[in-house]
Formats: sequence, C-alpha cells, structure tokens
Amino acid sequence: MWLMNYITQNSITAPNAVKGSVNKNNSDGTAVTSSDEHKNLKSCFPYGIVSVAPTGQRAVVLPLDDGEIGLGVIADRAELEEGEVMLYSKGGASVILKNNGKVLINGEEY
Repeated sequence: MWLMNYITQNSITAPNAVKGSVNKNNSDGTAVTSSDEHKNLKSCFPYGIVSVAPTGQRAVVLPLDDGEIGLGVIADRAELEEGEVMLYSKGGASVILKNNGKVLINGEEY
C-alpha cells in the first residue's frame, strides 16, 4: 500500500505537446500559433543541423519546466524508403542518402 501511495504522489505527469503553425522566425526564436501563441521558442535539432522553418509549416511545441521548446515541423516522408535520410530546402534543393549507398543531389545520382 505505501509503495502505491509513494508512486502516485511522486509520479511525473507527462507534458502536453501542442501542434500549431509557424508564423514568425527571428533572432529571438520561432513563434507558433495553436490555440495559444507560443513566442520566442528555441528549437531542438540533432547535433550539427540547424534550420529555420518557413512560415506556415506545421510545428510541434513541448512545454518544459523552464519554458517551451519547438521540437520541429511535421514533415511528409516524400519518396523515402525506410532507413533513408533527406535534407531539403524551401527552394527545392535536396540531398538524399539512399539505402544502397548512393547519394541523390537535386535528383542526380552519385
């Protein structure tokens, strides 16, 4: 009985992530509008990769103890197969790392 009480009293409630639309990017961070406006968000990226989401993209915001963070945009999987990786830009440039070891840069195979 004491163990159940301890677990209940000390359990961590999972934060509720929200989905919204990017409406502004500047040096202070990104703004995302959902049911509320989330301003000056810092973003979460894999090490060595940084990007600025275009206005209008669907984004995910996660509340934390010390504020909120943008987890990224909701992307389509395009023509990727399981295990492949794509980098792309708003202007249409892309790099795809294929499972067969080949690389596609703007559609050209290397």
